Amino acid sequence: MQQLIQRLLSRETWLKTHLYLALSVGLFFALMGLSGSLSIYRETLDELLNPQLIIEEPQGHYLSLDKIMASVRAEHPNRYGAWTLEMPRSPEGMITAWYDKPTETFFELYAPLMVSVNPYTGEVVMSRFWGSTTTTWLLDLHTQLNLDRFGWNSVGILGLLLSISCVTGLYLWWPGLHNIRLAFKFRYKAGMMLLAFDMHRFLGLFSTIFLLVLALTGFLLSFPTIVETFTGSSGMEHGQTGRSITSTAIPNNHPTGLSAAVFVAQGPFPKAELRRVTTPAGDTGIYRINLRQNSEINQRHPFTTVWVDRWSGQIKEVRNPSKFSKGEAIATWIWPLHTGEALGGKGRFIWFLSGISLFLLYVSGLLRWLYRTGKLRDRPLNFTVFRATAYRLKALSYRVILQLLMLFDLYLKNAKRHWPSLKIQFAKYLEWCNQQYAKISSKKR
Repeated sequence: MQQLIQRLLSRETWLKTHLYLALSVGLFFALMGLSGSLSIYRETLDELLNPQLIIEEPQGHYLSLDKIMASVRAEHPNRYGAWTLEMPRSPEGMITAWYDKPTETFFELYAPLMVSVNPYTGEVVMSRFWGSTTTTWLLDLHTQLNLDRFGWNSVGILGLLLSISCVTGLYLWWPGLHNIRLAFKFRYKAGMMLLAFDMHRFLGLFSTIFLLVLALTGFLLSFPTIVETFTGSSGMEHGQTGRSITSTAIPNNHPTGLSAAVFVAQGPFPKAELRRVTTPAGDTGIYRINLRQNSEINQRHPFTTVWVDRWSGQIKEVRNPSKFSKGEAIATWIWPLHTGEALGGKGRFIWFLSGISLFLLYVSGLLRWLYRTGKLRDRPLNFTVFRATAYRLKALSYRVILQLLMLFDLYLKNAKRHWPSLKIQFAKYLEWCNQQYAKISSKKR
């Protein structure tokens, strides 16, 4: 028994575990990292690919939610049942109306209809199905490998395997206190393969903690019953809206409208921000209004919820996160911690870099293995060639930056946005880029 434990704890066992995980599911780790990094900025990327989703000159006030919903129903008159209106995060954003189970994608795991509506005019700008756009396809790849429920469970297992890979990699990196300085050396004169290996160790060291958090929270998101079991919470799964509540009032000819229901719901939370409103379905349906209090860590999917009866106009139930148990409070952290929302803008950027590092770790580790097995030959590094290439890449980058800035400046003029201070900064930056480009172009290679 003692020999078995010693064998399991030996460095050779840890090395084989790390290697076999990388060779078997390392490519999936890389895909998870890249798709997750891009999904962090999903909304921004979607607006970049679809400029019509940005309101160039937001003016006045939003239309009432009743008028917004009337526009949606006029565009989709044959879609009965509940709709959810998601409020924009900025004055330039669209209201998104969600229809959970359209007939076109009814048998898919998650593929709602997304209707983008201009909140100032009520114009339906675009109607799309989840999974049919670039950004939602990437998010499906990240969450379920585009394989529905089987993929969803597989991604959860991959998260657990990634955490094991991180722990074994960190153990293999540790050189001991006497050789700690050697662990940070870059042997750039020893050849390309050793440099790739040193980069692998360096990236692994600084990204392991972040990757562990991402892997474990991803695992818990895929298997929410584990969280419920350990925290003693229920109905806290991401996307869950709490208990199913129905109306007990008698239907009448004076139902409460959307705007009135929101007004009633904000009574207990006057300073809370409106995030979502779900319309009633059928005579027993009820309004579900989702709000966000300043104390909530969740930005996009907060837990403050008020149910308002359509027929009586009375509040039926309230879910207040400030009254959650410790277990429920812990459960609310899983999603924002995985997406980086809990850490703010800088945290999201660190999460973005962590996903990219996962891809780089896979590539550098694969190169090392191919070299060790004789399938790839080492090459000496010629930094004179790299220097010339670096100059050319630098010059090209300045040229690209110049073109992008000029296009953006043209866009500002066409949009009639007069931002004097911003234009002065852009002018200075353009001049500096031109100077740098001129210097590089005049240098002899």
